[in-house]
Amino acid sequence: MFEWIQTSIDGIVDGAIYALIGLGLSLSYSSLSRLNLAYGAIAMLAAYCGAWVAFQGEISMVLIALIVIGVAGLIGLYVEQLCFAKPLQVSGRIDNASVTADAGIDQRDLVALASSFAIWMQLEQLAINMLPRHMNAFPAFDADATVLLPLMGEQLILRLDRLTVAVLSIMLITVIHRLIKGSRVGLAWRAIAEHRMASHLMGISVDRFQTVIFILLSSLSGFTAFLILAIEGQVTAMFGMWMLLKGLTAAMLGGLGSVLGVMTGGLMLGLTEAWAQVFFGAIGREFAVYALLFLTLTLRSGLAARRKEQHFDRRVVPR
Repeated sequence: MFEWIQTSIDGIVDGAIYALIGLGLSLSYSSLSRLNLAYGAIAMLAAYCGAWVAFQGEISMVLIALIVIGVAGLIGLYVEQLCFAKPLQVSGRIDNASVTADAGIDQRDLVALASSFAIWMQLEQLAINMLPRHMNAFPAFDADATVLLPLMGEQLILRLDRLTVAVLSIMLITVIHRLIKGSRVGLAWRAIAEHRMASHLMGISVDRFQTVIFILLSSLSGFTAFLILAIEGQVTAMFGMWMLLKGLTAAMLGGLGSVLGVMTGGLMLGLTEAWAQVFFGAIGREFAVYALLFLTLTLRSGLAARRKEQHFDRRVVPR
């Protein structure tokens, strides 16, 4: 019983972090209707920049965090302009040549997806050129600080840094959810996700709004990367792919475009990993992630998303 509780708590802590990763992917998909495969690479290169600055001397963790967040925002602007700028003509014109006759797939969607993948490879190579070593040190929190909770004659062991990051993740997700549901900015965001042309006709600067949102979401990826790497104390070029895999699984499991769904998906992923490691070891843990991702790909919408809520909310006009 005690082992069950300890494993479940560890899974919930990991799941909260995964939910924060998936949140950025889910929100970018909702505003663009396209998947940004470079999301993890943006965070990874920003983290490499933070690690490189840390190598130069004694620098506070706060300054490193600001550097990672700022660099991620700048990289996000670069990615947005190359891959996602003006994804749909607000004038309403449709280029017939851009739509495949057999499947009705807009080739501009495929171009954006392929472009973000190419940028992912480019950013990864830039990081390798910056710090050629496979594994690089990253400024870390105090990993020795723990919280001991007596339970059933045993003691639950919780690392303070992991617990703090999990609580911050939940708080940040809650704030973003309330912002989207209850503010004018959130209303404009949902309106653009629902119908870009109608939003443009209502006076919303769609392209500018999209650029600002993309930069903010990229900065969010940088902040998320900082929190995770400050726990681990090291960063590799594979971190971008790891972040994309975890975030994509959490987002798709909960339903792309659903903030609460991402939270649910992240917790499910964390618990699945924790229990898979108990029963099958480290290899089984990774296999469980891929199996869960395959499961989500076979579902049209996530387990926590309803058909009519794939873009935040079908109702964009507040009561």
